[in-house]
Amino acid sequence: MAYDLIRRVETLGHPRILVVGDLILDRYVWGYAERISQEAPVPLLRADHREHRLGGAASVATMLTALGAEVQLVGAVGCDSEAETVRNLLAEHGIDDSLVVGLSDRPTTLKERYMGRAQDRHAQQMIRVDYEVRDPIGQELVDDLSERFEAAVAAADMVLISDYDKGVCTPALIRALIATSRSLGVRVLADPIRSADYSKYEGVHCMTPNRLEASLASGMSIARPEHALAAGRKLLDALKMESILITLDRDGMAMVHSDGRAELVPTRPRQVYDITGAGDMVLAVVGLCIAGGADYLEAAALGNVAGGLEVEQNGVVLLSREEILRDLFAHHATEMAKKRDLEGLVAEVHRRRRAGQKVVFTNGCFDLLHVGHVRLLRQAAALGDYLIVGLNSDESVRRLKGPSRPLNNEDARAELLAALECVDTVTVFSEDTPLELIDRILPDVLVKGGDYRPEEVVGKAEVEAAGGRLVLIPLVEGHSTTGLVHRAAERIVTVHQAEQAAPTAVTRAAGTVRNTI
Repeated sequence: MAYDLIRRVETLGHPRILVVGDLILDRYVWGYAERISQEAPVPLLRADHREHRLGGAASVATMLTALGAEVQLVGAVGCDSEAETVRNLLAEHGIDDSLVVGLSDRPTTLKERYMGRAQDRHAQQMIRVDYEVRDPIGQELVDDLSERFEAAVAAADMVLISDYDKGVCTPALIRALIATSRSLGVRVLADPIRSADYSKYEGVHCMTPNRLEASLASGMSIARPEHALAAGRKLLDALKMESILITLDRDGMAMVHSDGRAELVPTRPRQVYDITGAGDMVLAVVGLCIAGGADYLEAAALGNVAGGLEVEQNGVVLLSREEILRDLFAHHATEMAKKRDLEGLVAEVHRRRRAGQKVVFTNGCFDLLHVGHVRLLRQAAALGDYLIVGLNSDESVRRLKGPSRPLNNEDARAELLAALECVDTVTVFSEDTPLELIDRILPDVLVKGGDYRPEEVVGKAEVEAAGGRLVLIPLVEGHSTTGLVHRAAERIVTVHQAEQAAPTAVTRAAGTVRNTI
């Protein structure tokens, strides 16, 4: 599954996505909060930095552009300085805001957060101040937008609704958007509000409510992950959807599909720092994946990965495809995927390089794995992001070491190496040297043990000519496979001699006993 997800990310292309919803400007005021005000028993913030970020539907749009999509945005701002800031930020991200209207009857929705540092620790949010009018936009504007977004829907591969209940996503606008999209054969994905009434979303192809939202809308308690499947089925049938993806924080995601599939999609444990933006990131990634040809289950799995990466950050942070790929490479590969043939390895190296990773290579027989091997491999892994171990085949070992070697066959040796966390891939080569293998992958770092002189290392010239480097790692004294074999042989001889001497000792002891009797 993991490598299917990697291929999916690599082949997403650059879909055109229309995002419809409530635009929000997030303002962060940073400073030091190291004493209490003399005017009141409250912390005093000594501000030193102000930052603006896009929130709501605008945040979803920026996440999508960072992930490689082409984005057009439908929404509203006020006629104020904050609106100008929003438009400038949208322009910086290359987002088409031609369908973002300016309204004179309300301010641009602004969430102002005051972030206090103390004793040089991580900043903590002290207070949030919201400036907003949540009244629904008028029918005249709904009609105007409905006429104008038809061409935008026709040009899109996917429509996303980011509803923050700030007045733009009225039932009339959403129903018009869904009708237009369905008539043009364009899928609609919605991130809904917290409400007991989801009737305005009827006809969307999919939605991504969280645990609380799904519980409230379905009227069903979701105390355990499997409860989400029942709640999802109820909402799926009521709203005539293709699929529903319910986010379950630490429990991952529940997917229920109209074809009868119902699955829990787990997520790996994360160090949660800030949940801000996680829902937007899930919406963005799921929408991007479906627009790029993914199945809902694949989209859910990748949404889990991206949402998990988001909660590890402070505030809303944009992710790239490369960051998602790095997480998949690091945490979702299995030991079965570690053993690769040459062509599979070359393809994997290309993937890693596109993700900005540094490739490290070392090789050997690794006949009896010992502490010297493990230390060398750990140090080699620390030199880059992706450690490849070239393993001599059985025939190759016999030619190099003699007919009594190897002691373990290549499958057993490969399995032991693959079980080491520091090793990313094991590939077996049948030649006496790994030169052909090195030529094909041209690692960034070539590693050998310190018993070699640089000029003796096979592949050094080729790697350095391609811009890589050679690193020699000192050996651990007293540890070698040959030494282990010799010591084992000596002990076998000693044991055999003792066994030969044992009958004489027994006979002598028996004679002593008879004389005593």
